[in-house]
Amino acid sequence: MTRRRTASRGLAVLLALVAALPVGVAGAVPVPPAPGPLGELVPGVAPGPAQSWAVDTPDQALPPVVYTPSADEEAVEPRSAVPGTYALVEYVPLGEAVARVSCTRKAGPYQRQVERWLGLRVDGRQSAADCRAIRAFQVRQGIEPAIGFAGPVTWSRMRYLSARTNPNAAGMCPVRNHPVACVDLSRQLMWVQKGRTVVFGAVPIRSGRAGYRTRAGWHTIYWRHKNHWSTLYNTPMPYSQFFSGGQAFHGVYGSLHTAVGSMGCVNLTVGDARRLWGVLKKGDRVFVWGRRPGT
Repeated sequence: MTRRRTASRGLAVLLALVAALPVGVAGAVPVPPAPGPLGELVPGVAPGPAQSWAVDTPDQALPPVVYTPSADEEAVEPRSAVPGTYALVEYVPLGEAVARVSCTRKAGPYQRQVERWLGLRVDGRQSAADCRAIRAFQVRQGIEPAIGFAGPVTWSRMRYLSARTNPNAAGMCPVRNHPVACVDLSRQLMWVQKGRTVVFGAVPIRSGRAGYRTRAGWHTIYWRHKNHWSTLYNTPMPYSQFFSGGQAFHGVYGSLHTAVGSMGCVNLTVGDARRLWGVLKKGDRVFVWGRRPGT
């Protein structure tokens, strides 16, 4: 009886903590937690009206019916995302989110990587100096909550900043005399290069989750549809450029920084997808390599 009463009390406490967290879209189905330590983290601040943290972004799982869009259809530009859609909200431990700590004592899942990037002592342990340095970076980059937790959004931002000037420094994307859309699944970045000149990006992406990985290797853009709408999921896929079956580059009206990936597509912000639309064309080549963390 005592064990049962203790278990019930523990469940009640857990439910109370979950209830205290900000929720996403009303009636939304929660995303299953990612495996490993990332699955134990939650968004650290309340999502705005456009931050659909509690729902995943479905993508076209099957090849679309290819047709030639009408001139009127092509003339209409997809709507832009509302302000705040792509805010950088860090994932933090549940207890830290509820307590709203100012500077965490917990080491994040990317502690060593973040320490190395900031030039700190790399030991994988959170110190007061580590927290101050990480927090200062988060404040500069607009990452919330800025509590010094070395989470996936902070590390993603560092990868992006490192890649801006020379994303192909490691030579992983083949150099050709024609445009190549390069998709680095490991760093969750993509860019377009012609020869050794980067003509677009690098920009952050969100690729396929476990079981629906974005297919690696060479592909070709075979169909483009500016105002594509997923008939499977009744979901907009603005500026879609399909390159492998149902997998495409396209914009999403939600955060790219979620615990689980897409259903195989390469998601971009709507603004980046709009710019990419003007860079690529049918027949251009796409090269995908690496592996999304957690898959």
